[in-house]
Amino acid sequence: MKKLVAVIPMRAGSQRVNNKNFKPFAGKSLFEHKLDQVLKLPLDDIIVNTDSDYAIEIAIKKGVKYCKREPYFASSKCSNSEFHEYLARVTEAENIMIAQVTAPLIETESYLKAINEFYYNDCNSLMSVKVVKEFLWHHGEAINYDPKNAPNSQNLPEYLAPTFGLVIANREAMLKAKNVICSKPYFMKVSQEEAADVDTQIDFEFAQFLYKKKYGL
Repeated sequence: MKKLVAVIPMRAGSQRVNNKNFKPFAGKSLFEHKLDQVLKLPLDDIIVNTDSDYAIEIAIKKGVKYCKREPYFASSKCSNSEFHEYLARVTEAENIMIAQVTAPLIETESYLKAINEFYYNDCNSLMSVKVVKEFLWHHGEAINYDPKNAPNSQNLPEYLAPTFGLVIANREAMLKAKNVICSKPYFMKVSQEEAADVDTQIDFEFAQFLYKKKYGL
């Protein structure tokens, strides 16, 4: 069985941004940016998991394998837990890297670091996280500070929010957890820029602005 396989999961449609994964983004689509980036990594294989025939055509042209996703697992009816279990079930590998096309600002060096951290640390999953130090409320109550003794923002407790842009997980652990954050997780902090996730039109435009600025395009 192959030791580390990258999966690029991608749905044909998008609920918030029409044709998001194939729209021009700094010269080529989000999908092509991510595929070209992953091709540079030391992996045993790459699989595009998608319900999009167009994505499959691109994968074939670049010599990359594909898995045609079943309709249910490409629908909004499918929960994250169901999808993660499905992804582990259909991917033949000891460990799976999930490379999201909606995270275009993650550096190639960060992928390389993540691979090293995954094997170096005693973990069965690695997840990119961003640090959250904000005044948080839930159901009308402060959850991370005392409003009657409010600290300066820099003194708030540090919370970690998964970004899902960088994920590596042991396949068996994924199947058991039905999640990409498994029983022995390692959380790798990334910059605010690398944490960017393209979900809305504003996200798309802002990420493209940052990408062009970063690479002088």
